[in-house]
Amino acid sequence: MKQRILTAVIAAAIFLPFVIYGRLPFTLFVYLLGTIALYELLKMKKISLASIPGVVSLIILWVLLLPSTYLKDFTFSKAEFALIALLLLLTYTVVTKNKFTFDDVGFLAIAIFYLGIGFYFLIETRNLSPGGLELVFYALILIWVTDSGAYFVGRAMGKRKLWPEISPNKTVEGALGGVLFAVIFSWIYHAFTGVLDNYVTITFITIFLSIFGQIGDLVESALKRQYQVKDSGKILPGHGGILDRFDSLLFVLPILHFLRILF
Repeated sequence: MKQRILTAVIAAAIFLPFVIYGRLPFTLFVYLLGTIALYELLKMKKISLASIPGVVSLIILWVLLLPSTYLKDFTFSKAEFALIALLLLLTYTVVTKNKFTFDDVGFLAIAIFYLGIGFYFLIETRNLSPGGLELVFYALILIWVTDSGAYFVGRAMGKRKLWPEISPNKTVEGALGGVLFAVIFSWIYHAFTGVLDNYVTITFITIFLSIFGQIGDLVESALKRQYQVKDSGKILPGHGGILDRFDSLLFVLPILHFLRILF
């Protein structure tokens, strides 16, 4: 526990100044996080980041992460660039005589999309003006409150397993408790910041985000079970890898973006 707390404090001391300052330093920092997360995913599949498929995947990820303000002078759209890269990866299956398989291409495509969309909206949300910083903090704290609420309610009242095949310790009661804690937090946060217009809007959005944040956590748990690894990495002692810490955020931020449009 001491190691987890110490790591969390050090990680926050590094991460939060980038979040607060924003702009290019924050964008570059997110690029670093995305690169490490891709390395962790590829390692599960036993694909080297230094290999041809790894390098191509990294280039696609970097293109997907480009903020919208940087795309004005590009001839190709992100989708067109990704399609060309995908065709190159499929061609590589022939070059390697199927040592690099169609399944490997599918894994890379999903991994790139999964990380690219999530981290892209981390950059885009922070770049919003005004209100970007408040929304990023809202998402970060909401995830932490959901996790904490689910943990404490689950320990105190949890009886029915939520999804034992994937995460044996999570309970239905804990999941609902996490949502309730998140809603209470959102009311307090709105009272101080005025974020997301009104209490009705922030309540609905918070419920969705809290649920999908927990789903994001379960998705990564399922992925680790699939490839029989305990943690995605070891860069954060006591916490695992970058993907272990950002799994919920990768789901929350894209959904927050679309919900803001709807509401």
